[in-house]
Amino acid sequence: MIEIIGLITARGNSKSIPQKNIKILAGRPLIAWTIEVALQCKDLSRVIVSTDDEKIAEVSRQWGAEVPFVRPTEFAQDDSSHISVVSHAIHWLKEKERCSPDYIMLLQPTSPFRTVEDIQTVIQLAKEHQAVAVVSVCEATKHPYKTYKLTENGTLEYFIPSNIEYLYRQALPKVYEENGAIYLNKRSSLLKNKTFLPKGTLPYIMPEERSLDIDTPWDFYVAELVLRNQRNIEK
Repeated sequence: MIEIIGLITARGNSKSIPQKNIKILAGRPLIAWTIEVALQCKDLSRVIVSTDDEKIAEVSRQWGAEVPFVRPTEFAQDDSSHISVVSHAIHWLKEKERCSPDYIMLLQPTSPFRTVEDIQTVIQLAKEHQAVAVVSVCEATKHPYKTYKLTENGTLEYFIPSNIEYLYRQALPKVYEENGAIYLNKRSSLLKNKTFLPKGTLPYIMPEERSLDIDTPWDFYVAELVLRNQRNIEK
């Protein structure tokens, strides 16, 4: 049986939105939206929160997640990479609990619209293809062929020169970007390759309406409106 641990990473010192990860969004802390769907997924053996912040730890436990360790300060800086944070969790679990899961699923609390079905489908893809990694993506909002750069004399120039004469979006090749919602990786690959997108990574394409990644106050405001509207419709 494949063992998969869900790891939610939540740093306390958010610059764009103070205490973002536990800020109330449509009636519950932001991180609770992720904890709730993760706990509903039968294929995740555990749901663990990695945080350096005691308030986040307390809220996470209240909503049912495990917080078995406090993330060291060195892995909670503005420039701390997610790979270093996940690697710390992997090493801690092995050293303290002799736990070496087959896969780690990184779930960022800033993606409140991902569903249980999204998580389960990603896991199913990994099982069916014995994939080293499956990463959630969405269609890019800005096509690279439609972006520009400034030249030395201050004029606009295509960022990617192309021979495509017509630039209607429908005629362009589809391109995708990470939406930050789900990263499922083999533990061995994370430790060896130190990347969430190793060679052979499979995509899981999510629609725009479930791909919002909350990074700014405006994102938070939009998410609040959408979630409250959904609740009114359900009533």
